[in-house]
Amino acid sequence: MKRRTFLHLAGTAAALPALSRLAWAQAYPTRPVRLIVGFPAGNAPDIVARLAGQRLSERLGQQVVIENRPGAGSNIAAEFVVRAPPDGYTLLLATAANAINATLYSNLNFDFVREIAPVATIGRSRFVMVVNPAVPAKTVPEFIAYAKANPGKINMASPGIGSSPHIFGALFEMLAGVELVHVPYRGSIMADLLSGQVQVFFSSTSSSIEYIRTGKLRALAVTTATRVEVLPDIPAMGEFLPGYEASGWNGVGAPQRTSIEIIQKLNSEISAVVADPDMKARLAGLGVEPMAMTPAEFGNLIAAETEKWGKVIRAANIKPD
Repeated sequence: MKRRTFLHLAGTAAALPALSRLAWAQAYPTRPVRLIVGFPAGNAPDIVARLAGQRLSERLGQQVVIENRPGAGSNIAAEFVVRAPPDGYTLLLATAANAINATLYSNLNFDFVREIAPVATIGRSRFVMVVNPAVPAKTVPEFIAYAKANPGKINMASPGIGSSPHIFGALFEMLAGVELVHVPYRGSIMADLLSGQVQVFFSSTSSSIEYIRTGKLRALAVTTATRVEVLPDIPAMGEFLPGYEASGWNGVGAPQRTSIEIIQKLNSEISAVVADPDMKARLAGLGVEPMAMTPAEFGNLIAAETEKWGKVIRAANIKPD
């Protein structure tokens, strides 16, 4: 009898921490939650964060405050969240830039893959290869032939060294066997692209779709393996370069030791936000395909993207500013 009593009490004691964590997660959140964005206000990731944050606030019953901490290619924001208490009140808008930066920057003070816990995905951003209409190429094969005939004479714009458009362009160069002149910008690219000072840009669809529709820019291909709904007549890069696939993505991450109960609660609520028909329409209007994943699936995506872009960065010998 004494032995049974002892085992019962021991089992109850062992279960208490788990029950306490579950109760805490059920009560979470009891105060505002910060979502840290590594880009300036008004940029595409910031717009997605504010749209999702507003809907998430309604579901959580607490305000989700968007806090912009731009700089170092979004590394400042990522490190801030890595160092934050793992209590679910400081989250990161994780993007493809974080996977790229893991290899691009050799002196980071944190390990994004190991120190940010994947929580949930929001969407996948489609990009499109656009050229100034003066470029005498109307298809990807024609552009490749033109670039090979004019090595070092075609300017490829990007928002900066190591940015997604730069890396997506580097992958194109590798698979197509061409040489483009990379021209990084700190400000707006479109004015120079429209005037012909630069000839090609791997742009987000949301930034270029109106220029494409009005004929001010020519779209050669979307940077995906298959065609996309918003530009149904534009071929996929994968139709010409097998194995080419380049997409932006965004989701939510948390400090490494955040409890699984809080992560699961956030995943459930964020996934519900993404599944809402109105939210889907709003994301589609931004050129973002809604995407809901489990934390494990999101973790696999981050690992795969980190490995994929790491190979491109090393092969192209890309170094940060």
